[in-house]
Amino acid sequence: MYDVIVVGGGAAGLSAALFTAKNGLDTAVFDTDDTWLHKAHLFNYLGIESMDGDEFLETGRGQVDGFGADRHQGEEVTDVAATDDGFHVTTEDDQYEATYVVLATGTDRSLAEGLDCAFDGDVVDVDVTMETSVADAYATGAMVREEEWQAVISAGDGAAAALNVLTKEKGEHFHDFDTPADAE
Repeated sequence: MYDVIVVGGGAAGLSAALFTAKNGLDTAVFDTDDTWLHKAHLFNYLGIESMDGDEFLETGRGQVDGFGADRHQGEEVTDVAATDDGFHVTTEDDQYEATYVVLATGTDRSLAEGLDCAFDGDVVDVDVTMETSVADAYATGAMVREEEWQAVISAGDGAAAALNVLTKEKGEHFHDFDTPADAE
């Protein structure tokens, strides 16, 4: 059983997975590689002067892998269901369990619909931490934003979801704040 399953491998999903894996949660990422970032070039992402979307994804995947996330590249999630202990995630190939789920599937909101998450119009309704109406289920990025689709916003949504998961797990407000000494 995983602590966290992230469905989606764009900016939101990779950001969520990076934070949870970096901070010791057993994290799986399911990525069909169907992200708009393949069509993007980033000039408007803080800290990146100019980067192709494919390069951004490659870098993000490398970071997530480096922190020990279990990445299921090309394995599509077909269903997510709430259980007494968390979530049951079904893919084309297998079934998995997790305590938390982060949905980061862009404008494809079908998994959130199947999970019976509340909607606000056409978008998934979330609180400031990106948690949906289903406890311990999070929705991020284009799933929760009407036409506000930017990689930097999506990455922030993924980080917000991950920090809330970490806060729940640690039992106190959690901050992922590194110092220069951490890099030595």
